[in-house]
Amino acid sequence: MIFSQAKACSVIDFHCHLDLMKDPAKTVRELEVAQIYVLSVTTVPKAFPKTSRLVKVKGRIRTALGYHPQLVGERPNELPLFERMLHETRYVGEVGLDGGKEFTKSQSSQAKIFSEILSLCRSDGSKIVSIHSRHAADAVLDKIEEHPGFGVPVLHWFTGNRFELERAIKLGCWFSIGAPMLRTAKGKATVAKMPSERILTETDAPFASSNISSSLSEATKGLSNIWRMDAIETANTLKSNLATLVA
Repeated sequence: MIFSQAKACSVIDFHCHLDLMKDPAKTVRELEVAQIYVLSVTTVPKAFPKTSRLVKVKGRIRTALGYHPQLVGERPNELPLFERMLHETRYVGEVGLDGGKEFTKSQSSQAKIFSEILSLCRSDGSKIVSIHSRHAADAVLDKIEEHPGFGVPVLHWFTGNRFELERAIKLGCWFSIGAPMLRTAKGKATVAKMPSERILTETDAPFASSNISSSLSEATKGLSNIWRMDAIETANTLKSNLATLVA
């Protein structure tokens, strides 16, 4: 089964680090029983092969090839490996930029690698890309604008300001939303301004949650409140969004 065949009321986790869970194999079994659709992102290219082997080829879980900006400084030489494996998946993530003070020294390298990743995606064919933009929303949007044709950007846990959000929407970005984003007035206000047809749920497990099902349930309930829909209508909207994204 592929993402585009997601059933009505499907549960979706579009950004989850399965390989970093306490017991990845057990987590995968639980997700399969629960019939949750998952994008399993990786943080370095070397993690992609082993993480891919955790899941069934035709199951509900897809594995993304990643190169996390927070790890670029300590692992700067994995881009050739990323390039060699890119043809194996339609999904890329987690990639992007991190503008946090603790990563100041690597920001030049981050920018170079993120640019090259987007160029590679454009050359290999359109990809669906889960993007990290912590303290770097404008810089990430600059890169997206500079590399048309790389695919579809899905901004993971987006916390940019109103002007950055408006720019992201104009650039065609999608958004993956987790429960923690919906626990504050600011987060709710930001999500309310996002196009409902370009939103998917996520957990960012194990970092933001250790219980994927309950976290997704909380996120879906939060979106129901913002959209003023019942739970079934909200779940069906998210399912329709996923089908549209991967169509």
